[in-house]
Amino acid sequence: MKVVILAGGYGTRISEESMTRPKPMIEINGDPILWHIMKEYSHYGFNEFIICAGYKQHIIKEFFANYYLHHSDITFDFSAENSMTVHNNVVEPWKVTIVDTGLNTLTGGRIKRVRKYIGEQPFLLTYGDGVCDVNITDVVAFHKRHGRLATMTAVQPGGRFGTLEIDGNGVIEQFAEKRKEDGGWINGGYMVLEPQVFDYIEGDSTTFEREPLEKLSEEGQLIAYKYNGFWQCMDTMKDKMYLEELLEENKAPWKVWED
Repeated sequence: MKVVILAGGYGTRISEESMTRPKPMIEINGDPILWHIMKEYSHYGFNEFIICAGYKQHIIKEFFANYYLHHSDITFDFSAENSMTVHNNVVEPWKVTIVDTGLNTLTGGRIKRVRKYIGEQPFLLTYGDGVCDVNITDVVAFHKRHGRLATMTAVQPGGRFGTLEIDGNGVIEQFAEKRKEDGGWINGGYMVLEPQVFDYIEGDSTTFEREPLEKLSEEGQLIAYKYNGFWQCMDTMKDKMYLEELLEENKAPWKVWED
Protein backbone atom coordinates (compact mmCIF):
# COMPACT_ATOMS: atom_id res chain seq x y z
CA MET A 1 0.00 0.00 0.00
CA LYS A 2 1.09 3.55 -0.71
CA VAL A 3 1.18 6.09 2.10
CA VAL A 4 -0.35 9.52 1.50
CA ILE A 5 0.77 12.26 3.90
CA LEU A 6 -0.99 15.63 4.09
CA ALA A 7 1.77 18.21 4.28
CA GLY A 8 0.47 21.31 2.53
CA GLY A 9 -1.10 23.49 5.20
CA TYR A 10 0.16 26.73 6.70
CA GLY A 11 0.54 25.58 10.31
CA THR A 12 -0.61 28.92 11.68
CA ARG A 13 -0.91 27.69 15.27
CA ILE A 14 2.82 27.14 15.43
CA SER A 15 3.72 30.26 13.49
CA GLU A 16 7.01 30.71 15.37
CA GLU A 17 8.39 27.91 13.18
CA SER A 18 6.03 27.71 10.21
CA MET A 19 6.84 31.22 8.98
CA THR A 20 9.99 29.78 7.39
CA ARG A 21 9.04 26.19 6.56
CA PRO A 22 6.03 23.87 6.15
CA LYS A 23 4.76 22.53 9.44
CA PRO A 24 5.75 18.90 8.63
CA MET A 25 9.33 20.11 8.11
CA ILE A 26 9.60 21.55 11.62
CA GLU A 27 12.35 19.60 13.32
CA ILE A 28 12.10 17.70 16.54
CA ASN A 29 15.53 16.82 17.80
CA GLY A 30 17.17 17.52 14.46
CA ASP A 31 14.82 15.71 12.07
CA PRO A 32 11.52 16.91 10.53
CA ILE A 33 8.40 15.43 12.08
CA LEU A 34 7.56 14.26 8.55
CA TRP A 35 10.70 12.09 8.63
CA HIS A 36 9.64 10.56 11.95
CA ILE A 37 6.23 9.65 10.52
CA MET A 38 7.79 8.08 7.43
CA LYS A 39 10.25 6.08 9.53
CA GLU A 40 7.35 4.57 11.46
CA TYR A 41 5.52 3.50 8.31
CA SER A 42 8.75 2.12 6.89
CA HIS A 43 9.24 0.02 10.02
CA TYR A 44 6.03 -1.83 9.13
CA GLY A 45 7.07 -2.33 5.51
CA PHE A 46 5.30 0.62 3.87
CA ASN A 47 7.98 2.40 1.85
CA GLU A 48 6.18 4.19 -0.98
CA PHE A 49 5.08 7.70 -0.04
CA ILE A 50 3.00 10.38 -1.74
CA ILE A 51 3.38 13.72 -0.02
CA CYS A 52 0.63 16.28 -0.59
CA ALA A 53 2.63 19.49 -0.49
CA GLY A 54 1.55 23.10 -0.83
CA TYR A 55 2.86 25.88 1.40
CA LYS A 56 6.63 26.26 0.81
CA GLN A 57 6.61 22.90 -0.97
CA HIS A 58 10.08 23.53 -2.39
CA ILE A 59 11.56 22.97 1.09
CA ILE A 60 10.17 19.42 1.18
CA LYS A 61 11.52 18.73 -2.32
CA GLU A 62 14.95 20.07 -1.44
CA PHE A 63 15.08 17.95 1.73
CA PHE A 64 14.63 14.73 -0.23
CA ALA A 65 16.77 15.88 -3.15
CA ASN A 66 19.69 16.23 -0.72
CA TYR A 67 18.72 13.39 1.60
CA TYR A 68 21.66 11.09 0.82
CA LEU A 69 24.04 14.06 0.95
CA HIS A 70 22.98 14.91 4.49
CA HIS A 71 23.09 11.31 5.76
CA SER A 72 26.38 10.06 4.30
CA ASP A 73 30.12 10.56 4.69
CA ILE A 74 31.40 12.49 1.67
CA THR A 75 34.80 13.61 0.40
CA PHE A 76 34.99 16.72 -1.78
CA ASP A 77 38.26 16.74 -3.73
CA PHE A 78 38.82 20.17 -5.23
CA SER A 79 42.19 19.08 -6.67
CA ALA A 80 40.53 16.47 -8.87
CA GLU A 81 38.08 18.54 -10.86
CA ASN A 82 35.85 19.09 -7.84
CA SER A 83 35.03 15.40 -7.53
CA MET A 84 32.69 14.11 -4.83
CA THR A 85 32.93 10.63 -3.30
CA VAL A 86 30.11 9.17 -1.23
CA HIS A 87 31.67 6.71 1.23
CA ASN A 88 28.64 5.20 2.90
CA ASN A 89 25.45 6.10 1.14
CA VAL A 90 22.78 5.72 3.80
CA VAL A 91 19.61 5.26 1.79
CA GLU A 92 16.13 4.49 3.07
CA PRO A 93 14.17 1.94 1.02
CA TRP A 94 11.78 4.71 0.07
CA LYS A 95 10.08 5.90 -3.07
CA VAL A 96 8.86 9.44 -2.44
CA THR A 97 6.52 11.37 -4.75
CA ILE A 98 6.04 15.01 -3.77
CA VAL A 99 3.01 16.63 -5.36
CA ASP A 100 2.32 20.36 -5.32
CA THR A 101 -1.38 20.17 -4.46
CA GLY A 102 -1.85 23.93 -4.32
CA LEU A 103 -1.41 26.66 -1.79
CA ASN A 104 -5.01 27.02 -0.59
CA THR A 105 -6.40 23.59 -1.45
CA LEU A 106 -8.28 21.96 1.42
CA THR A 107 -7.54 18.46 2.72
CA GLY A 108 -10.06 16.65 0.54
CA GLY A 109 -8.84 18.46 -2.55
CA ARG A 110 -5.23 17.55 -1.78
CA ILE A 111 -6.16 13.88 -1.53
CA LYS A 112 -8.11 13.96 -4.80
CA ARG A 113 -5.22 15.65 -6.61
CA VAL A 114 -2.91 12.68 -5.97
CA ARG A 115 -5.38 10.05 -7.21
CA LYS A 116 -3.39 9.37 -10.38
CA TYR A 117 -0.36 8.43 -8.27
CA ILE A 118 -2.37 5.95 -6.20
CA GLY A 119 -4.42 4.18 -8.81
CA GLU A 120 -7.34 1.95 -7.88
CA GLN A 121 -5.76 0.37 -4.83
CA PRO A 122 -6.39 0.80 -1.09
CA PHE A 123 -4.02 3.31 0.47
CA LEU A 124 -2.91 4.70 3.81
CA LEU A 125 -3.46 8.32 4.83
CA THR A 126 -2.21 10.43 7.71
CA TYR A 127 -1.36 13.98 8.67
CA GLY A 128 2.15 15.41 8.57
CA ASP A 129 2.06 16.87 12.06
CA GLY A 130 1.38 13.99 14.44
CA VAL A 131 3.20 10.90 15.66
CA CYS A 132 1.79 7.70 17.11
CA ASP A 133 3.10 4.29 18.14
CA VAL A 134 0.14 2.39 16.68
CA ASN A 135 0.97 -0.88 14.93
CA ILE A 136 0.08 0.03 11.35
CA THR A 137 0.01 -3.61 10.28
CA ASP A 138 -2.74 -4.20 12.85
CA VAL A 139 -4.72 -1.21 11.53
CA VAL A 140 -4.53 -2.58 7.99
CA ALA A 141 -5.60 -6.05 9.15
CA PHE A 142 -8.52 -4.50 11.08
CA HIS A 143 -9.58 -2.62 7.96
CA LYS A 144 -9.54 -5.75 5.84
CA ARG A 145 -11.54 -7.73 8.41
CA HIS A 146 -14.34 -5.19 8.61
CA GLY A 147 -14.71 -4.50 4.90
CA ARG A 148 -15.60 -0.81 5.13
CA LEU A 149 -14.43 1.90 2.74
CA ALA A 150 -12.57 3.81 5.43
CA THR A 151 -10.85 3.01 8.70
CA MET A 152 -9.71 5.77 11.03
CA THR A 153 -7.43 5.41 14.03
CA ALA A 154 -9.38 6.94 16.91
CA VAL A 155 -7.44 8.27 19.88
CA GLN A 156 -8.21 9.90 23.23
CA PRO A 157 -5.91 12.87 23.74
CA GLY A 158 -7.58 13.83 27.00
CA GLY A 159 -8.80 17.21 28.19
CA ARG A 160 -6.38 20.07 28.58
CA PHE A 161 -7.89 21.47 31.77
CA GLY A 162 -8.84 20.21 35.21
CA THR A 163 -12.46 20.00 36.32
CA LEU A 164 -14.11 21.78 39.23
CA GLU A 165 -17.15 20.90 41.30
CA ILE A 166 -18.57 24.12 42.79
CA ASP A 167 -21.39 24.43 45.32
CA GLY A 168 -24.06 27.13 45.40
CA ASN A 169 -21.83 29.46 47.43
CA GLY A 170 -18.96 29.29 44.97
CA VAL A 171 -16.89 26.93 47.14
CA ILE A 172 -14.88 24.41 45.15
CA GLU A 173 -15.82 21.02 46.55
CA GLN A 174 -13.54 19.00 44.29
CA PHE A 175 -10.72 19.68 41.87
CA ALA A 176 -9.54 16.94 39.52
CA GLU A 177 -6.96 16.96 36.77
CA LYS A 178 -8.29 15.72 33.47
CA ARG A 179 -7.44 12.11 32.75
CA LYS A 180 -6.83 10.85 29.24
CA GLU A 181 -9.90 8.63 29.54
CA ASP A 182 -12.11 11.65 30.28
CA GLY A 183 -11.65 13.00 26.75
CA GLY A 184 -13.69 11.88 23.77
CA TRP A 185 -12.43 9.90 20.82
CA ILE A 186 -11.00 12.01 18.01
CA ASN A 187 -9.55 11.50 14.54
CA GLY A 188 -5.91 10.53 15.04
CA GLY A 189 -5.14 10.02 11.34
CA TYR A 190 -3.40 6.77 10.42
CA MET A 191 -6.28 5.82 8.13
CA VAL A 192 -6.78 3.04 5.61
CA LEU A 193 -8.93 4.00 2.63
CA GLU A 194 -10.41 2.20 -0.34
CA PRO A 195 -10.15 3.96 -3.73
CA GLN A 196 -13.94 4.52 -3.78
CA VAL A 197 -13.35 7.25 -1.19
CA PHE A 198 -12.15 9.54 -4.01
CA ASP A 199 -15.75 9.63 -5.27
CA TYR A 200 -16.83 11.31 -2.02
CA ILE A 201 -14.50 14.27 -2.64
CA GLU A 202 -15.88 17.01 -4.89
CA GLY A 203 -12.79 19.14 -5.46
CA ASP A 204 -10.20 21.57 -4.10
CA SER A 205 -12.66 23.28 -1.76
CA THR A 206 -13.65 20.03 -0.01
CA THR A 207 -12.51 19.50 3.55
CA PHE A 208 -12.00 15.76 3.90
CA GLU A 209 -13.01 15.80 7.56
CA ARG A 210 -16.37 17.36 6.70
CA GLU A 211 -18.56 16.14 3.82
CA PRO A 212 -16.60 13.01 2.76
CA LEU A 213 -16.09 11.52 6.23
CA GLU A 214 -19.56 12.63 7.37
CA LYS A 215 -21.18 10.91 4.39
CA LEU A 216 -19.09 7.77 4.85
CA SER A 217 -20.20 7.73 8.47
CA GLU A 218 -23.89 8.15 7.54
CA GLU A 219 -23.58 5.22 5.13
CA GLY A 220 -21.91 2.98 7.72
CA GLN A 221 -18.69 2.92 5.70
CA LEU A 222 -16.42 4.55 8.31
CA ILE A 223 -15.08 2.44 11.15
CA ALA A 224 -12.82 3.32 14.07
CA TYR A 225 -9.73 1.46 15.14
CA LYS A 226 -9.70 2.51 18.80
CA TYR A 227 -6.18 3.03 20.06
CA ASN A 228 -5.20 3.82 23.65
CA GLY A 229 -1.45 4.08 23.13
CA PHE A 230 0.73 7.09 22.44
CA TRP A 231 -0.48 9.80 20.07
CA GLN A 232 0.65 13.40 19.92
CA CYS A 233 0.04 16.16 17.42
CA MET A 234 2.35 19.15 17.09
CA ASP A 235 0.06 22.16 17.09
CA THR A 236 2.01 24.49 19.35
CA MET A 237 5.55 25.20 20.51
CA LYS A 238 4.63 23.47 23.77
CA ASP A 239 3.82 20.30 21.81
CA LYS A 240 7.13 20.57 19.94
CA MET A 241 9.07 20.97 23.18
CA TYR A 242 7.27 17.95 24.67
CA LEU A 243 8.20 15.75 21.70
CA GLU A 244 11.80 16.94 21.83
CA GLU A 245 11.96 16.19 25.55
CA LEU A 246 10.80 12.61 24.91
CA LEU A 247 13.46 12.19 22.24
CA GLU A 248 16.23 13.65 24.38
CA GLU A 249 15.31 11.33 27.27
CA ASN A 250 15.08 8.33 24.92
CA LYS A 251 11.41 7.92 25.82
CA ALA A 252 9.81 8.50 22.43
CA PRO A 253 7.20 5.71 22.00
CA TRP A 254 6.78 6.29 18.26
CA LYS A 255 10.42 5.40 17.51
CA VAL A 256 9.42 1.82 16.84
CA TRP A 257 12.18 1.47 14.23
CA GLU A 258 14.74 1.44 17.04
CA ASP A 259 13.03 -1.30 19.07
